[in-house]
Amino acid sequence: MDVLPSQSEIFLLAGDDDRQLVPGGPALIGPDGTRHEIPVGVFAAMRFVEASMRQGFAVKVTALRHELPIDEAAAAIDMASDELRSYAADGAIPFRSSEYVDWVRLTDVLAFDAQLRQQRRQALDAMLNESAYDDEDDSPESGQDR
Repeated sequence: MDVLPSQSEIFLLAGDDDRQLVPGGPALIGPDGTRHEIPVGVFAAMRFVEASMRQGFAVKVTALRHELPIDEAAAAIDMASDELRSYAADGAIPFRSSEYVDWVRLTDVLAFDAQLRQQRRQALDAMLNESAYDDEDDSPESGQDR
């Protein structure tokens, strides 16, 4: 697994099923051989940490609440807080307001971020698949000027 400098990932055990241990499944093994079973999602997080550190990067682990102020949620997904506020105001992300803070659920923000990334990937793929010469009649071989 290759990790880029300053690459951040969010790992979340969203439901009770995600927190289940699988007998004989993933585990942390201590230097003395003691085995501590962990959920599959925790293994993915530990794998990211291990790959990052093997590549010489420092790693910062921060616990996030399930519900965050919009500013913290935006920082978690590397988005400008005004941009995330705009999406929430447009109804793309559910939120609730308290007296001074707008709150969003982390699962909603992560799902929205994944959706945006997918849309960007599809748009880039579409642009890359466009030919420089979409119409053969405009090709340099046809003798027509552009």
